[in-house]
Amino acid sequence: MSGAPSPHGLRGRIAPTPTGLLHAGHARTFALAAARASGAGLVMRVEDLDGPRCRDEFVTAALDDLRWLGVDWTEGPDIGGPHAPYVQSERTAWFLDVWRRLEEAGTIYPSPHSRRDVEEAATAPHEPATGDDAAETIFPPSLRPLHRERAATPGGMPWRFRVPDGRTITFDDALAGRVSRTAGVDFGDFVVWRRDDLPAYELAVVADDHAMEIEEVVRGADLLTSTARQLLLYEALGWTPPAFCHAPLVRDAAGRRLAKRAGGLAIRDLRAAGWSPAEVLTRPLD
Repeated sequence: MSGAPSPHGLRGRIAPTPTGLLHAGHARTFALAAARASGAGLVMRVEDLDGPRCRDEFVTAALDDLRWLGVDWTEGPDIGGPHAPYVQSERTAWFLDVWRRLEEAGTIYPSPHSRRDVEEAATAPHEPATGDDAAETIFPPSLRPLHRERAATPGGMPWRFRVPDGRTITFDDALAGRVSRTAGVDFGDFVVWRRDDLPAYELAVVADDHAMEIEEVVRGADLLTSTARQLLLYEALGWTPPAFCHAPLVRDAAGRRLAKRAGGLAIRDLRAAGWSPAEVLTRPLD
């Protein structure tokens, strides 16, 4: 399928996590999102659920860097719109409502097990279906509770989504083409609510993309398996999922993936080095 934007665009979003300065890879993904949403609306959402690692100064820098790049949003910080607030830490009541819907449907369960418990009970991490996805330790079914446990609140305990073992989730991606992941093989029961009484990434993203009426999600190819998980959440909640477009990850001339932590690749650093917006979006990163 073509990665070119629709003539009319699909309502999209850009969602920086303010745990550091924006990376050149983010710049290219966000610019692609803006292009594909042209004429349909683009939401800016700050995903700041990583506690003290998220800092206001990184939010300010991200907004400035994106505007310098020419990425404009139609809803979000400094603009407003019908879905405000656009800061996830201010939306916990909504996320708790979504947790309740999943709990009532019986698709999630409390999971007090530590990372060490999971690793000791599981086999070796599964190698991902694509080199862009990170390897994952599959949560072992032996650690699932034998009986359903009802609760009115998460209770300060992690909760996991019970995946349908053996079921293959398939979706058509605008850039990656046909993508398939098998529950219990490529990924296992995943966390939807954290021990610190905040939603995990998968729940928060699905809840907000639905609430903000996002029609297409544009993000990096390292989240292809994450999309399979999220499609199960959409199904459990009875919501229609958006379309997806997973952009290739930024690589150097030798084809090696350039991680966010790689020095000199922050948009701010490239700006200081004299790069133009066009160069940040297109120039090879060695």
